[in-house]
Amino acid sequence: MKVVWKTGRATVREVYETLLERRKLAYTTVLTMMKILEGKGYLTKDQDERAHVYRPTRPEQAVVRSMVREFVDRVFNGSAQPLLLHLVRDRRLSERELEELKRLLKESEK
Repeated sequence: MKVVWKTGRATVREVYETLLERRKLAYTTVLTMMKILEGKGYLTKDQDERAHVYRPTRPEQAVVRSMVREFVDRVFNGSAQPLLLHLVRDRRLSERELEELKRLLKESEK
C-alpha cells in the first residue's frame, strides 16, 4: 500500500521491485497481497497494455485507521487497551509519542 500511495499508481512488478530493495520476497507474494488488498477494497486495478495498474481507493490515513480497527477487533476482541499497554511496557513508544499520547488522553477527558 505504501508504494502505491507514494506513486499514485503501480503495477505488481513495480511494487515487487521497490520492496525487493529492502528485503527478499517472491513476486507471487506481492501479487497475492495486492489481490487481497483489492478484494478488501483498498486497491482498484485497470488494464494498461499487458499489466494491471493498481491505484489506491482511499487515502492512507483512512485505510490505516480501518486496518488498525480490524487488527484490534481480531486480536484484542475490540479493546485497544491491551495493545496500548503492550506498546508502553515494551518501550515501543518514543518519549515524543508518549507525550502525544498523554496530551490526547488529557484532551479526551475534557
